[in-house]
Amino acid sequence: MVKMNVRLMMILLMVMSLALGFSSAVDFRWRKGGGFSGRFTRGAGGSSVVFPVHGNVYPLGYYNVTINIGQPPRPYYLDLDTGSDLTWLQCDAPCVRCLEAPHPLYQPSNDLIPCSDPLCKAMHMNGNHRYEAQEQCDYEVEYADGGSSLGVLVRDVFSLNYTEGLRLTPRLALGCGYDQIPGASSNHPLDGVLGLGRGKVSILSQLHSQGHVKNVIGHCLSSLGGGILFFGDDLYDSSRVSWTPMSRENSKHYSPAMGGELLFGGRTTGLKNLLTIFDSGSSYTYFNSKAYQAVTYVLKRELSGKPLKESRDDHTLPLCWQGRRPFMSIEEVKKYFKPLALSFKTGWRSKTLFEIPPEAYLIISRKGNVCLGILNGTEIGLQNMNLIGDISMQDQMIIYDNEKQSIGWIPADCDELASLQASAAQVYEY
Repeated sequence: MVKMNVRLMMILLMVMSLALGFSSAVDFRWRKGGGFSGRFTRGAGGSSVVFPVHGNVYPLGYYNVTINIGQPPRPYYLDLDTGSDLTWLQCDAPCVRCLEAPHPLYQPSNDLIPCSDPLCKAMHMNGNHRYEAQEQCDYEVEYADGGSSLGVLVRDVFSLNYTEGLRLTPRLALGCGYDQIPGASSNHPLDGVLGLGRGKVSILSQLHSQGHVKNVIGHCLSSLGGGILFFGDDLYDSSRVSWTPMSRENSKHYSPAMGGELLFGGRTTGLKNLLTIFDSGSSYTYFNSKAYQAVTYVLKRELSGKPLKESRDDHTLPLCWQGRRPFMSIEEVKKYFKPLALSFKTGWRSKTLFEIPPEAYLIISRKGNVCLGILNGTEIGLQNMNLIGDISMQDQMIIYDNEKQSIGWIPADCDELASLQASAAQVYEY
């Protein structure tokens, strides 16, 4: 008989309380310093699906999850992307143009999705799409970094696990991508993309329409690397979350209804009504040209007289600073930088603040310099949009509640959450 250590027994007790629906589940701190003590609790609408997340902002430049797809199920690494809807895999259909992949190419099922299928129609709502063959639904997705995927929609089995250990094997639509063009930021082996947007073809929307989970998605990305992704609303206390309504006009993206006001060091920069999008598919944060110039101006002004100077030979990111000696961590240098924040109106007089501390907009390069992880989005064609990327969502639980049409966030110890999820998963293997 395998011996369990004390930690594993605690996790088992937690999981048992989950399965029985006890409200007095074991408490675990999600925020270092005790800022928030959350619980894995079971909600009224069923259980959640939780995935361990792998990767980091730098140097890898991506976060992904492993999902088993097909019959028999095979593992694939999928990059998280709340900025797009379609989940697709590089596919041997055969493949015309495929990128380097960590696993053998996906062998598509014979379950082609026809043009008449509602999901196909939802993908081509503009009505301008011409179908080459009625028995199959063609797709093409393009990304802001210039990457793209071309293929056909198929259905196949996804092997998922509820938090309480039950196995879930729904048939879901995905793209069989046989022609991929790499984007400027696609510099790692890639099996495919996990589309987590608001559209009907997203994996979350499909699972919700089949009655498996609530239409809620969330992630907690650790600054140490890794984290968790979840479908459902069981992993947080809604009353402790900062919420802002989703935009109804910008229904393609997870965007606050009211434009954000940009603050630096607690004071306004004068920039208001910034169109903001939360996008896990972007490693870095992108501001429009006006906001970017404002941030770089106030940063350079604040750093005047400090023991930092711009590094001309470090091209890790457009703007880097070097000290008297190489820095080993953000902790050494964050004292020279002030926090940023976006203030969103939630009503006539109420506001909620999305804080971006220095560690959520800076990285330490391989050369030991500190670099600004906020880039000029106008230069890459984002026009007036402002993307909140992974770097600025680290060490926070970000929640996209499509049922209540709200986006929420709360500081969290994402590394600890990932450890708890991994320990809980081990319990079910016994």
